[in-house]
Amino acid sequence: MTTSTALLVADLTGVAVFAASGASAAVAKRLDLFGIAFVGFVAALGGGILRDLVIDEVPPLAFADWRYAATAAITALAVFWLHPQLTRLRTTVLVLDAAGLALFTVTGTLKALDARVPAVGACLIGMLAAIGGGLGRDLLTAEIPVVLRREIYALAALAGAILVVLLYATGQTGPAPLTAAAVLVFGLRLIALRRRWSAPVARLRPPRADGADPRTDREW
Repeated sequence: MTTSTALLVADLTGVAVFAASGASAAVAKRLDLFGIAFVGFVAALGGGILRDLVIDEVPPLAFADWRYAATAAITALAVFWLHPQLTRLRTTVLVLDAAGLALFTVTGTLKALDARVPAVGACLIGMLAAIGGGLGRDLLTAEIPVVLRREIYALAALAGAILVVLLYATGQTGPAPLTAAAVLVFGLRLIALRRRWSAPVARLRPPRADGADPRTDREW
């Protein structure tokens, strides 16, 4: 299997798992058939569209190649019909989301590198490609986006993107090393969920006895 074929397979697999993630979230919110398909489409292709626009590839693959839209639509409709068999939807959404995050991190970073984007920019594009779909899914289902919470999400994608850049620099762009990079993102995301790892958040001072807003007080 050539690198381009492996990249296409990984890209379409990422589309499918993110579409399933978006559709599962929409089912949990009790949206109708069109709503489920639309959320699945945005979750699957939002990050890729953002990636292609940033690297000036127009029209984006989501619109230029029918296989992307078809994969997203078919997967979302499959989730609609099979959701009674998908128990514990929240766990399903989280696992599928982690898989999509991993695959889109790898493909997004590689595509940026192939477009001759410098290493730092390629890392950022890979991260944005990975989190874009999940961001759109959460906004459409009225959830605080995962990327803005304490959970390790964007950081996992950034770590994977950095590994892809390092592998690319040493000529290691075959299926095995790229799979290892995807496994890193997937594993890091699931371990962070399991162990409740989180990024630090600002601590608000407790309310004052005189009723004044504690946020007006300075902390040195």
